[in-house]
Amino acid sequence: MNSDRVMEGSAQAPHRSLFNALGVTSEERKKPMIGIVSSYNEIVPGHMNLDKITEAVRLGVAEAGGFPVVFPAIAVCDGIAMGHIGMKYSLVTRDLIADSTECMVKAHAFDALVMIPNCDKNVPGLLMAAARVNIPTIFVSGGAMLAGNVGGKKRSLSSIFEAVGAYEAGKINADELLEFEENVCPTCGSCSGMYTANSMNCLTEAIGMGLKGNGTIPAVYSARIRLAKQAGYKIMELLEKNIRPRDILTKEAFENALSVDMALGCSTNTMLHLPAIAHEAGVELDMEYCNAISDRTPNLCHLAPAGGDHIEDLNAAGGIYAVMKELSKKDLLHLDLITATGKTVRENIESAMNLNPEVIRPIDNPFMASGGIAVLKGNLAPDTAVVKRSAVLPEMMKHEGPARVFDCEEDAIAAIKGGKINPGDVVIIRYEGPKGGPGMREMLNPTSAIVGMGLDKTVALITDGRFSGASRGAAIGHVSPEAALGGPIAFIKEGDIIEIDIPANTLNIRISDEELEARRKEWKPQPPKVQDGYLLRYASMVQSANKGAILVAKNTD
Repeated sequence: MNSDRVMEGSAQAPHRSLFNALGVTSEERKKPMIGIVSSYNEIVPGHMNLDKITEAVRLGVAEAGGFPVVFPAIAVCDGIAMGHIGMKYSLVTRDLIADSTECMVKAHAFDALVMIPNCDKNVPGLLMAAARVNIPTIFVSGGAMLAGNVGGKKRSLSSIFEAVGAYEAGKINADELLEFEENVCPTCGSCSGMYTANSMNCLTEAIGMGLKGNGTIPAVYSARIRLAKQAGYKIMELLEKNIRPRDILTKEAFENALSVDMALGCSTNTMLHLPAIAHEAGVELDMEYCNAISDRTPNLCHLAPAGGDHIEDLNAAGGIYAVMKELSKKDLLHLDLITATGKTVRENIESAMNLNPEVIRPIDNPFMASGGIAVLKGNLAPDTAVVKRSAVLPEMMKHEGPARVFDCEEDAIAAIKGGKINPGDVVIIRYEGPKGGPGMREMLNPTSAIVGMGLDKTVALITDGRFSGASRGAAIGHVSPEAALGGPIAFIKEGDIIEIDIPANTLNIRISDEELEARRKEWKPQPPKVQDGYLLRYASMVQSANKGAILVAKNTD
């Protein structure tokens, strides 16, 4: 076992003396040492219950014959970080989480791991770490928040951001805004729609790294505690069978995850995280290949913000396995892959049932014939751009309009809330990419302001930044190359006509190649907006969004 390096032999007497200092008994030292990576903290609502999940995992590991050892992972609450400099520190934590977990695992010779994430960057960060260290690993998330209730309707976090836009537009008063504020987030857990956290928790289950229910059992359900104990039991089986993350995280498993992604209508942030996880697993995930999967995969769910259903409804309808069972009816999944259950995908979903065809549409009656996410290309995005197609209104699937150009998010929000954006406009927010931000901020504030002010049927937003899973509308992000790298988005001028054709997967500026080249020659790079600390180091190492915003020691762009 790995832990023999710190447990066995005369040379390890100093190591054992330090375990003595921890209160570890000689009986415990003879057992496999199982690292439990807990993202518990008191600032993220999705993580405030992870102490209970962690204790349940500890009990499961100990009962199954392991020696459980807990250590932490950091977390940023995207909602609290939204709309100020804090959002620059969200995506960048994904790599800090992966790096710090690698350090802890390698330094202390763990035999296996149970990962306990819940929110946006913890899930992919810990999946990246799992693929990197490649010892038996299983995930159990903290679970989803229950939906709130305002005016007799289920509500979620996106509702309050949109309510702010409605308030700014004079459509609701201060008391109505307060009602949203006090009721949209009623419990602990990852925010209740198909936002990034829940998208990644669901895809962890779909890709085979979590047990049934990992993505959908609400945080406040006792079934979540039982699941955590079961994960503790299961890691000992995975260790005995030597089933490792790279045995599970194959190319075919990523294809399964993408198919489920398209069926669920997940956050566009999955298009950043899946390539980054695949990179750590030694799998190449071509962004353009996502369209091929999307073209053949129907969209079966319309969860908030795309529709009125929430994670609790998906759970009651049969969860991720029921969605996968529907997809399997059209041979859209690889079924003979091993998973962290110790069984194959086929065995996992064999008894799954769709208990609510209104929440999980049958495969022959989908919401849309194609998947929830589309990858766009064109002279505005020569590499790629990404849109959550399932959250775009039909009238905005094709759109042409004049560019309204802003070099930062704050200027765009001021213009939107100041009534300076007109129906038909295309808002361009640039220099907010991985390198230009630095940190690739989410744009939930401007998209919510557009929706709240009633402009979502006529106004599109395009950025080299990214969007919260709570964003809806014609919101196109991850434009690559980004402005800071001299991508064409840097050359757009006020009033240029932008052509969006989501069904055709195209995104263009209506100017000639000669004019575009002339603007390229005139363009001058901008220095990073942050000139110190971690963000400056991050900007020097981060790759383009279409490569998953991964870090390399030296840029190759």
